[in-house]
Amino acid sequence: DRDTDKKRIEELLEENMVLEIAQKQSMNESAHLGWELEQLSKSTDLADTRKSFVFELNECASSRILKLEKDNQSLQNTIQELRDASLNSRESSLKFVELEKENQQLSKKIEKLQNQIEKEKQSNQDLETLSEELIKDKEQLQVVMETLKADKDRQVQ
Repeated sequence: DRDTDKKRIEELLEENMVLEIAQKQSMNESAHLGWELEQLSKSTDLADTRKSFVFELNECASSRILKLEKDNQSLQNTIQELRDASLNSRESSLKFVELEKENQQLSKKIEKLQNQIEKEKQSNQDLETLSEELIKDKEQLQVVMETLKADKDRQVQ
């Protein structure tokens, strides 16, 4: 029984290490997404270009969030398995605590990314509104210019 328990603990530790690596990759992807969001917020391209970038980024962020949530769920399942498999093992309890902390960190990152996406959506809507207002102002100024030009031409004649 002890050998079987030790073997199971080793298997769980290996699985845990694989999950930790996957989680670190997810965290790196999250950091990269944050960088992309930051770069997008700094850019001052035209509204149409911004819309397509924001749309693309939102889709990318949503898929990454789903992936992180899936990873999070997987970690929670692993935590539960570790709880069930080795409640008496001190090493397992330490790994369990580490996994719970990482799980909480992932949850916080997901929440931050969702907040960033919402802010970007709001910013995009604000820019669209501003762009529409500027286009209307431009059209009004063109009408005024044409009127002034016609008046000037009449005065010259």
